[in-house]
Amino acid sequence: MATIVVPKHFSIQEDAETIRKACEGWGTDEKAIIAVLGHRNAVQRKQIRQAYEDLYQEDLIKRLEKELSGDFERAMYRWILDPADRDAVLANVELRKSSDEHPVLVEISCTRSPEELLCIRRAYHARYKRSLEEEVSDKTKGETRQLLVGLVTAFRYDGDEVNTKLAKSEAEELHEAIKDKKFNHEDVIKILTTRSKMQLQATFNCYREAQGSSIAKNLLTDAKEEYVATLRVAIRCLKDSKKYFEKVLRNSLKRLGTDEDAITRVIVTRAEKDLKDIKEVYQKRNSMPLEEAVDNCTSGDYKDMLLSLLGNEL
Repeated sequence: MATIVVPKHFSIQEDAETIRKACEGWGTDEKAIIAVLGHRNAVQRKQIRQAYEDLYQEDLIKRLEKELSGDFERAMYRWILDPADRDAVLANVELRKSSDEHPVLVEISCTRSPEELLCIRRAYHARYKRSLEEEVSDKTKGETRQLLVGLVTAFRYDGDEVNTKLAKSEAEELHEAIKDKKFNHEDVIKILTTRSKMQLQATFNCYREAQGSSIAKNLLTDAKEEYVATLRVAIRCLKDSKKYFEKVLRNSLKRLGTDEDAITRVIVTRAEKDLKDIKEVYQKRNSMPLEEAVDNCTSGDYKDMLLSLLGNEL
């Protein structure tokens, strides 16, 4: 379930006017901007952007980039974008990194719905004038390239039907591949890039029942290897995305030096999806509300923005 709190009654034009007023004068009224944009859903934010442009002949995103700074500016920029466009930006940022593992790209590919992933690929093409799969192919190599291209181009069945017989047989195929360290076997990639999420969850459950441990744990011994590390992230995302996101937040908040980029990414991308469920998993795992952890590890307008997306009341 979503966490953002949206008021029942508001005016799109008044919202645009409030933001304009907050940006005028000697100092920016960040709290006024958060009070509006931190409590509007994706459709409403898009309407506000259009209203702002119609009223003032100015792009709201560009204006906010001038007015805001630091972690707060990055969080607001990613929040105000259309969800598919935001994910396209996140994918592009990830592909520009020197690392070969690209966990954020795996995260996007494996936690979005088939329709959402298709929209992301379209948004990427429109923004960067290249296809996402072309970029992935150019920026990666070897087995990792084969897996990542398969993940970003997947259009999985999105229903609830599960073939139990197939789940058992493919669980055995995965076991044999891991036992023989043939992680790059074409059947492994085929299973992970084509099966529905419900089918894969059934397969992972069959694997655990047969082997006595989870498939992700059995991959740990080779996790330093680039391809296996990428494979493990994909499995964790496909198996239980809420637990995956909780761990990203836990590692980002508890490490020596807060990883603001990861915290922003999870909260901004899940606030309209399942952040309430992720909060519950976080509290159960850490004996502390996520809001308290964010409050302790962040500060200023950036903290206020994150807390508003986590469900702070108006």
